[in-house]
Amino acid sequence: MSKVKLGIIGIGNMGGSHIQNYVENKMPEIEITCVADIDPARFEKAKEKIPGVVCFSSASELINSGLCQAVLIATPHYDHPPIAIEALNAGLHVMSEKPAGVYTKQVKELIAVAEKSDKTYAIMFNQRTNCVYRKVRELVHSGAYGEIRRVSWIITDWFRTQAYYNSGGWRATWSGEGGGVMLNQCPHQLDLWQWICGMPSKIKAICHEGKWHDIEVEDDVSIYAEYPNGATGTFITTTADAPGTNRLEITMDKAKLVCQFNQESNEFEIKLYELEDSLSSYIKNASGGFDKPNGAWKTVETDGENPQHAGVMNAFAAHILHGEPLIAQGAEGINGLTISNAAFLSSWLDKTVEIPFDDELYYSMLQDKIKNSKFEKVVVEQIQADMSNTF
Repeated sequence: MSKVKLGIIGIGNMGGSHIQNYVENKMPEIEITCVADIDPARFEKAKEKIPGVVCFSSASELINSGLCQAVLIATPHYDHPPIAIEALNAGLHVMSEKPAGVYTKQVKELIAVAEKSDKTYAIMFNQRTNCVYRKVRELVHSGAYGEIRRVSWIITDWFRTQAYYNSGGWRATWSGEGGGVMLNQCPHQLDLWQWICGMPSKIKAICHEGKWHDIEVEDDVSIYAEYPNGATGTFITTTADAPGTNRLEITMDKAKLVCQFNQESNEFEIKLYELEDSLSSYIKNASGGFDKPNGAWKTVETDGENPQHAGVMNAFAAHILHGEPLIAQGAEGINGLTISNAAFLSSWLDKTVEIPFDDELYYSMLQDKIKNSKFEKVVVEQIQADMSNTF
């Protein structure tokens, strides 16, 4: 087997972008043999780009066709776990777009199926291929600068207008998307937050629902986190700031790391302030009350590589064909989702939530939100037909 035969389920914006990567020969060990979508209007474009591709009107038809060895799921959020479970049970490898699902109870069911399967379950955390975040993680995990003491991520460059939210009846509803800025825009950042800094043990959050837009889900979020080692963290996001900020700041015992997007240069910058002495030692031993530890800033260079979606798919194929490492195991998708679910639960209950939290309680409260949703009856056909953009 020289190539992995792949079926794409959902060929809207994201599925279409994967097809384009394939057409541009960015995925040499993958052969797209079939696609599925409930909107037949999309089939003609797929056939133009991939002569001979077979088109199906449902995920189940594609999964049971025998035409592929793996599937890529690029459908609305709620559909990710059930389609992945069906594909794994049918003996297919699975790559799922983010998020892994909408609620942890559902994703745990998927992970249990994946653990019993001998097939690969992976998730599209393409930002893990970004040289900037890979370098930040390398520095933090090297151990050279001691434990994390504090982390803060301000990610507010997601500006969206009311017209954006009006573009589909499913958008920004509890029944259609299962959340707002945290489920739509921030899954990558929430994954990177835990990938770089580890999982928090406690979450206290305020999730403002419809604060800046006429929507029922959150568009302004402030999360406070506590870690098992005593470190603390904050994560602030919104779709209503302009020009917005993307700044990740990590304080360790012997250094301060700042990763920020420079809007003038249109590039990310990493700067590291290296201390001559550790903070824990200096606080104890300095003779003067206003003494400050010496140190110096330096700019951190990266390897410049950022293969994104194609890189994740190539690693997926290489894992299946050659046993090479994945960019992200599918089971890891529950981590960032755990943080967002915990933040919702904290906000709804107005109290600090410990991780792990009560999955059943979260599911029950989410169902109440869905019952009162403006978009009460989710019709998958309508969601997919209306979907023009996944972000």
